[in-house]
Formats: sequence, structure tokens, C-alpha cells
Amino acid sequence: MLSLAQELSDNAYPGRGIVIGRSEDGSKAVTAYFIMGRSSNSRNRIFAVEGEGIRTEAFDPSKLEDPSLIIYAPVRVLGHRTIVTNGDQTDTIYEGMEKGMSFEASLRCREFEPDGPNYTPRISGVMNIKDGKYDYALSILKSNNGNPEACNRYTYCYENPVAGEGRFIHTYMHDGNPLPSFQGEPKTVKIAGDIDGFTKELWENLNDENKVSLFVRYIDIATGKYETRIVNKNQ
Repeated sequence: MLSLAQELSDNAYPGRGIVIGRSEDGSKAVTAYFIMGRSSNSRNRIFAVEGEGIRTEAFDPSKLEDPSLIIYAPVRVLGHRTIVTNGDQTDTIYEGMEKGMSFEASLRCREFEPDGPNYTPRISGVMNIKDGKYDYALSILKSNNGNPEACNRYTYCYENPVAGEGRFIHTYMHDGNPLPSFQGEPKTVKIAGDIDGFTKELWENLNDENKVSLFVRYIDIATGKYETRIVNKNQ
């Protein structure tokens, strides 16, 4: 089991990342989503509450350049399901599940982002919490080793998640030109402490120059009630 603090502090540019798992005491479903940026357009953002989820917004609207890949709803809630993604595929999953489609099937009409030469992977997660039971799934859609002619699709499902354990998936292996896509299965990471301690661990270990915003939510598995923390570098 890896240390999230170590994983983040050792990587200057993991890009955007999703963590999903279960709290140490076993009572909470846990998720976190962070965004980073290298360009002024990417860094000019904040997370804002929208309904039961969040939306990215321009911190200074006058400096917003291309909104197409940076303004979206990363988190939406559909009944007992919480959807977390790094792009507007949040809406695709929400609409698909609303029609009775599975998480995986909902994403069949999407692929990696059209931002060559990086071809940023689309990473997505869904948490199911119902009748005191909890499971989750993660997905990554990415180019075939940088070749945009092919899209590789991977879905990982986790039933009855273990207390104190989570899975971490992010868009890039590290900084570079072009940026190298995430490789392998989602990483097994330790989830420790309460929501404030966990939020602090993530935020303080993200690269200070590149980090932009962080969202963390702890959901009570027995009741469905949740607590949320949002940290924005731009204040």
C-alpha cells in the first residue's frame, strides 16, 4: 500500500487525479479530486459548489481563454451514486445511468481528450452507496501509447472496499512534453485520518507551483450523509 503523500510529493505533475476508497474506521466512503495546471488558462480556475456536486469556474473571467477542456462539472450526484471525473464526461455518465446504462456502457461514446500531442486520458469514478453497502469503479480512456488512432478502455471495479484503503488514478505519469499518460492499474493507497487530516495531507503534498484546486468528500455509508471540503489556490 502506497503513501499518498509520497506519491504526490514525488511527482511534480500528476495532472488531474481521483482517489476513491474507505475511511480507516470503515464508516465512510471517501473520494478526492484535484486539478493542476501548467498554463495560465489552466491555473485560472477554482472549484465552486453546484447542487450536490461541484463545477470548475474561471477565477478571473477576463483572463479565460479556451473553456472547452477546463470548465466542467467534476462531481455530480445521481440518487445513491456519486460520479467523479476529470472532464465533461461527468454529464455523459450521469445521463447514461439515468437511462439505466452501466458506468462502462455510458462511457462507450467517449474517448481521450482531443488535446494532441498529450491526448490526456479521461479518468472517471462512480461510488454506489445503498442500504449500508458500498462499492465503486474507476475508468480510464486513453490513446494507444500516444497514438490517437486507437482508444484503450479500462474499467476497474471494487466490491466491499477495505477500511483504510483506496485507489488512486491520475492523468500523467510525470511532467514532460508530450505528457506521458498514466500506466497500469489504479494505485493502492492508504487512507488515514478524518476529512480534515486527509484534505491537508493531499493539499500540502501537491506541487505548490502547479496545484490549483482540491475537492474531498466523506460519505457516511449507513446514512448517505456527507461532508465536503474544497481548497482553492486562487482566493
